[in-house]
Amino acid sequence: MLDQNALRALLLSTAAGLSTMLGALIIFVSRKSERLVTCSLGFAAGVMISVSFTDLYPNAQELLAAFAGEKAGVLLTVAALLCGILLAASLDRFVPHQEYDDATGEAPHQNLFRVGFVSMLAIGLHNFPEGIATFMAGYENLSLGASIALAIALHNIPEGISVAMPIYFATGSRRQAIKYTFLSGIAEPTGALLAFLVLRPLIGDAVLGAIFGLVAGIMLYIAIEELIPSSRQYGYDHDALIATFAGICLMPLTHIL
Repeated sequence: MLDQNALRALLLSTAAGLSTMLGALIIFVSRKSERLVTCSLGFAAGVMISVSFTDLYPNAQELLAAFAGEKAGVLLTVAALLCGILLAASLDRFVPHQEYDDATGEAPHQNLFRVGFVSMLAIGLHNFPEGIATFMAGYENLSLGASIALAIALHNIPEGISVAMPIYFATGSRRQAIKYTFLSGIAEPTGALLAFLVLRPLIGDAVLGAIFGLVAGIMLYIAIEELIPSSRQYGYDHDALIATFAGICLMPLTHIL
């Protein structure tokens, strides 16, 4: 039954997840240019790398250490990370690549849709366990749940940019960009709802820790294999590098705002 505590926790998770839509608003004020595409893709890569190492991996290790002890926790976290990388690499084999245009020998602009799509999947997978965590915290303690939801909302905004920009530049459609950004964000309240309906008795340190480690590996693979190479295909390598470092540096700052 949906009691007051559960409703409160679901609302917190929904607000945190849909904050990705704020990042998507950039498509209404930006003009199309290859330099902007370069910067947005490099920024997205930096965001994913930073989230993996400053958020997901430490949380995974802390949870798994609480479950299995310090040394075993480190080993289990690394194992989960590697499983995420291998899973992403396996899935990548089934997604068609179009690295170069046969006529010109140049990388096709259309390939950005693929980049945006896999970014949407990665961020959705990241948001799903965050929704579970936000729900569980908000259900037990309103103050703690609100603090976690605010922190997640702040770092979901640049994640929304990561999805919306490549989709928008690939399709020219703001509606498509908004749709895919919404799908990545709605994963958070979906995770919260699943936690309420099914997982409350099953969720523990081991399960959440393994999920966080797995998602960290997936995000690292996408950042290194997809986003960084795509950001450099337009010839603005220096801009891509600066944007990547900007994404890496920004995400830890969202934890202190």
